[in-house]
Amino acid sequence: MKSNAKHWDRIFDKTKDARLGWYEEKAAPTLALMAKIPEWKSPRVFLPGAGTSVLIDALLTKGARLILNDISSAALDRVKERHTDKRDAIHWLCKDISQPVPVDVPAADIWIDRAVLHFLTDKDTIEGYFKNLKDVLRVGGHAVFAEFSEHGAPKCAGLTLHRYAVGELSERLGESFDLVSQFDHTYLNPNGDPRPYIYTMYRRIDG
Repeated sequence: MKSNAKHWDRIFDKTKDARLGWYEEKAAPTLALMAKIPEWKSPRVFLPGAGTSVLIDALLTKGARLILNDISSAALDRVKERHTDKRDAIHWLCKDISQPVPVDVPAADIWIDRAVLHFLTDKDTIEGYFKNLKDVLRVGGHAVFAEFSEHGAPKCAGLTLHRYAVGELSERLGESFDLVSQFDHTYLNPNGDPRPYIYTMYRRIDG
């Protein structure tokens, strides 16, 4: 099932950041993976589902140039209000990430997906997502994923999920990507409920 813009706009319009089911006070697990990337000073980073994540703030602090995409204009508007002084460092997109990205989107050094891919559940949307990743991420770049693991909840935000294991991610990326690191992480949502995630990072070695 495709995640639609109205569904996500309703969620962001009515819910404060700290009450969102995926809210992180700090983006420590993602940043721990990125610490394994040699010399990633001032990279261009693509977030396919930026939401209102604090990861945006952390990356800007480190001098990253960002491509922020979200299907929800309400989420992006909230980020724009938060970073009125950083707009020159941000390329904005508001689209379904399973659909082709515009040709003028700059190539990215790092692709970071925290809890986006698992909302795409049918064959065409998943394939469209991975095509976009391969179109955007340069050779030598890194792809970071944080998705509900096979042991995770079957639904989030009222939507059915496609949960992941390392094997499926590796298969979908193909032989042009090497697995650099992986770990399991149990995230506690704002209600204190545990959500098992799998974190992985790949390096693109070929076009």
